[in-house]
Amino acid sequence: MAKGHRSQIKRQRNANKDTHPSAKLSYARISAQKAAFVLDSIRGKDAQTALAIVTYNPRYGSELITKLLKSAIANAENNNGLNVENLYVAECYANQAPTLKRIQPRAQGRAYRILKRSSHITIVLDEKK
Repeated sequence: MAKGHRSQIKRQRNANKDTHPSAKLSYARISAQKAAFVLDSIRGKDAQTALAIVTYNPRYGSELITKLLKSAIANAENNNGLNVENLYVAECYANQAPTLKRIQPRAQGRAYRILKRSSHITIVLDEKK
């Protein structure tokens, strides 16, 4: 069993938290696989290059990821006081979120299942050493 008061335990746990600037989009109405195509193109790139790549990418997911990347850059600048020129995309991933299940009527009284997938998209930035 843990020793100390609950607030002390929380304080210790929060002291060890990751301080890298990040942004997360939960329940995005795009499948994780489709979002991963765009995320793969910006992983490891510096923030300004990644923003340029994702801005001119024709895929649907690039609009969502552009907004998310701008949010992560703003978080780094305002919350952590980091310089925008030194930032790069350290991690970016899309995890599967709950799927909406819908029914499509078919011939002879049958019904087909339509799966409307969603995802949780996360972008983590870091500063170049």
